[in-house]
Amino acid sequence: MNGPALPDRAWIAARIPHAGTMCLLDGVLSWDADGVRCRATSHRSGANPLRAGGRLGILCGIEYAAQAMAVHAALLAGSEGAPAAGFLASVREARWSLERLDGVEGDLEVQAARISGDGAGVLYAFALHADGATILEGRAGVILDAEAR
Repeated sequence: MNGPALPDRAWIAARIPHAGTMCLLDGVLSWDADGVRCRATSHRSGANPLRAGGRLGILCGIEYAAQAMAVHAALLAGSEGAPAAGFLASVREARWSLERLDGVEGDLEVQAARISGDGAGVLYAFALHADGATILEGRAGVILDAEAR
């Protein structure tokens, strides 16, 4: 499914419901029907809109993962149009090894792996890696096209 050029930030920003600095991902590293791996550098930016009091807490990584899930849905939709709108409904089994993302010097690798799903919702496992370590992981449930229900 990977084409010759993997999606970059402009491609992502045009397909997920996050504009400007709220689009946190820089590009797709790889993807297939089961999941996606993305790269992010925005955790180092002082202009990151998720910062509070100059800090970017580790649980903001869940938003990075949610955006990777949206990217995966857009990749699966391909040229068939926009994917169904998704809303993060639950996060379970979240585990982290750091308190803050803004202290991470390296790029973030954001992984989202589809566990199961149907027309009503999707369950993903997610993980954020940096500097060779897993810094956040868990599972997330997404309700699809909730406005139509």
